[in-house]
Amino acid sequence: MALIDGWTLSRVGDATLVVECEQRIDPDLNACILQVAHAVRQRVRPGVLDVVESYCAVTVHFDPLKTDTTAVALDLEVEVAHAQVVVDESQSFGRRLTVPVCYGGRHGPDLEAMAAFAACSEAEVIARHSGEVYRVYMLGFLPGFPYMGVVPPKLAMPRRLTPRLNVPIGSVGVAGQQTGVYPLTAPGGWQLIGRTPLLPFDLRRSDPFLFRGADMVQFEPVGPERFDELAVD
Repeated sequence: MALIDGWTLSRVGDATLVVECEQRIDPDLNACILQVAHAVRQRVRPGVLDVVESYCAVTVHFDPLKTDTTAVALDLEVEVAHAQVVVDESQSFGRRLTVPVCYGGRHGPDLEAMAAFAACSEAEVIARHSGEVYRVYMLGFLPGFPYMGVVPPKLAMPRRLTPRLNVPIGSVGVAGQQTGVYPLTAPGGWQLIGRTPLLPFDLRRSDPFLFRGADMVQFEPVGPERFDELAVD
């Protein structure tokens, strides 16, 4: 539909608009994406059903019988043009979260393989993974699944060739430059190096999602006993 300074605005079917730019993992770009999505939500256009942000795109789902599509497209153009990238953490949308993780053993069956991949000890893998602060770039795949980055290059192990059929809830995995936490028991191909007792998705909470876009997350190693103490029924 339009080109906005390197961004493309496209209509996908009769009920979706997508504005996107170059596909890359970039905190400044992601901050811009979050700003655009937030601003479009604040406009509260009739018929707009959902606004979804990802690494480098904003997708607007709407009811074509109730929505002025041209107006929504203009909203996206205007917000992209006006978006100011926020690099000061104190001004961002995100929070600082510490997530306990029990690494290795039955909770992290791929820790040994990652240590071999990185040519280091399991203790060094844990130290490197937990020593980083990760940005939540988007939620997807499963309700509340946080795509976070960037993983230290030495630990950027590719996905498993054969996905597991049942990855336990709370499992912490790595796939290339990304790390994430499984919010539900589900199939998955990420390398599992640990597990958190926290629930990333819980309908019993007023806000069922533990993570939000732009949150800054650091993993804290805990032992099996502490994991059991913190486990939520």
